[in-house]
Amino acid sequence: MSLASASFDVPATDHYAHDWALVDVETSGLMARRDRVLSVAVVTIGPDGEQTGEFSTLLDPGCDPGPVHVHGLTAERLRGSPTFDQVAGRIGAMLQDRVLVAHNAQFDYDFLAHEFARARMWLPVSQRLCTLALNRQVDPPTDDMKLGTLAAHYGVPQQHAHDALDDTRVLAGILRASLRQAARLDLPLPLVACPPRAESRFTPQPPKTPCAYRNPGRLAPGGPLRQGMKIAITGDTAHARAELVGRAVAAGLNMMASVSRHTSVLVTNEPACDSTKARRALAEGVPVIDEHTFLRLLADVRTGTAHEATAAPAVTIAPPDAATAPAAAPAPTPAPASASASASASASAQVPVTEPESNTALVPAEPVLPSPSPGTAVPVPRQPADSVGSLDNPLAGHRVLVLGGVHADAAAARTRVVELGGSAAINLSASVTDVVLLARGEEDRRMSRITALELPVHDGHWLTAPASIDRGTAAVRAQKPQILPRGGVTDLPVPHGRPAPDWYITASWAPQTDCEIDVVAFLLDEDEQVTFDEEFIFYGAPESPAGTVRLLTGGPAEQTIAVDVASLPPATRKVVVAAAIDGVTTFGTVGAIQIGAAAGNSGAPIARATLDAATTERTMLLAEIYRRGPLWRLRTIGQGYDHGLDALARGYGVDIAD
Repeated sequence: MSLASASFDVPATDHYAHDWALVDVETSGLMARRDRVLSVAVVTIGPDGEQTGEFSTLLDPGCDPGPVHVHGLTAERLRGSPTFDQVAGRIGAMLQDRVLVAHNAQFDYDFLAHEFARARMWLPVSQRLCTLALNRQVDPPTDDMKLGTLAAHYGVPQQHAHDALDDTRVLAGILRASLRQAARLDLPLPLVACPPRAESRFTPQPPKTPCAYRNPGRLAPGGPLRQGMKIAITGDTAHARAELVGRAVAAGLNMMASVSRHTSVLVTNEPACDSTKARRALAEGVPVIDEHTFLRLLADVRTGTAHEATAAPAVTIAPPDAATAPAAAPAPTPAPASASASASASASAQVPVTEPESNTALVPAEPVLPSPSPGTAVPVPRQPADSVGSLDNPLAGHRVLVLGGVHADAAAARTRVVELGGSAAINLSASVTDVVLLARGEEDRRMSRITALELPVHDGHWLTAPASIDRGTAAVRAQKPQILPRGGVTDLPVPHGRPAPDWYITASWAPQTDCEIDVVAFLLDEDEQVTFDEEFIFYGAPESPAGTVRLLTGGPAEQTIAVDVASLPPATRKVVVAAAIDGVTTFGTVGAIQIGAAAGNSGAPIARATLDAATTERTMLLAEIYRRGPLWRLRTIGQGYDHGLDALARGYGVDIAD
């Protein structure tokens, strides 16, 4: 089978020509550190598009095969198949010195990495390419990004869905078509570096049981311990550390690996020691007791207040509109505005907030972006894709790319696009319908491609005329995403008769050459604090202990936080998604960050927002998924801080220096 064809030739430039290893795995579950690979297929392709090899096999996982109704692989069918370690050498040889390609590549990569680790071998992959992430950049007019949907869109025949070999062959056709579209748009490939990772990374760890009680605050002098108190230990102890932790957890205390301003007490036999925890406790005024006192207090731990249990019911939720939107809670006092954001305040001040911001300041000492004026909770209604421009929404159906201008002017132009009913793009894609040029915008490297594509190009005055504008022949989806302003809110729909889906919050930005951007997440309780350190999700710990929140990397300019809302513990009331820049670069230099929310990893976004009010900030709160009564809601934030990620994390009760 050849990747090349008369209609979908492989671009010949070095940017798109690689040795490829296309991979698909069928698995017994969704957690790579726990579940096993049941079948695997590899197809190798040369830079010229010619197939150079093919291998597929069923595998005996030594465990229950899991959802047979999905993959059709029963225990009887798998019996007698080789184990993974028996074929690992052959698979490794096919992957060596090639770019691993898969649809949702991190899933396949992680499963292979764990299987190779179990076989005491390294996964020989240094780069991977996700065709899902690539098509999010291309943005074809499909209802979703599932393999079968893209295959139908690109004219690739599919015979047996969830058959590893057939899926890999289909993937080959999707790759060639996607590469052709990427070359047409002059898009950089979202290649992800895959450095070797320590084998211990793939050793299953028992999940920590979340503390069932709210934090009652600090230990009072001479007072008792109460269930839910956050306890940290530092230095040598007479009793084994594991014994102390076990007894404390059994008593209902919350054992932490670091100290923050929310720590109830630090246990140490050397209060004058120079450990990081001791220094932090001194700086924050956290009470300090010795081991003997701690053991005495453990004998009489007082009853705490349990976290409130609230779950979202499996009911049908229609797209919200102003008539049915629930009322908001009373608005708190807005946070102080950041002086650094004054240049873009005029663009943000006109955006009505759809629900009040949280009244808990994350790091009060730091300035924040100006919050829009609070108002009633009126989610922005979704509009059908065939809606045309009107006097109220002349840019309905348009996706507009703004080039050039100083940051404040570009931010104001994108805000104006949304006010006129359009969608603001941050990168060139197949869905872009118009381009607006501000000062020196004609010098953007994408202009040559825009000219070749014959896209309409306008100057800034085009955005001042509120007349209905024909969107031309641009292809559109059956249902376009809801466009949210900064502070916008929408309910997350639940399919009728089915569990709530995983929600994927994807952040993307223009490719950067001089900095890296990290997307992170915090699982917060009623007090806007993590209940334990492992509920801070970042590149070094990309998955919560129970696997309910995960960080996924689709490329150097895209990262996703996946949230299984149905499995979040009762203590988790909110999942906050943030971004941080490593180094001195600021978000004013990076430009706009685009947020998309989709049900499932292959879903088309149901909501989208462009956040670019930041100027001097190095960290930014992007969005949050939170409980509102029995429902889950999404809110865009766009609130920035001048400090780094460490200070932001401390505001949520995590000290990442430890």
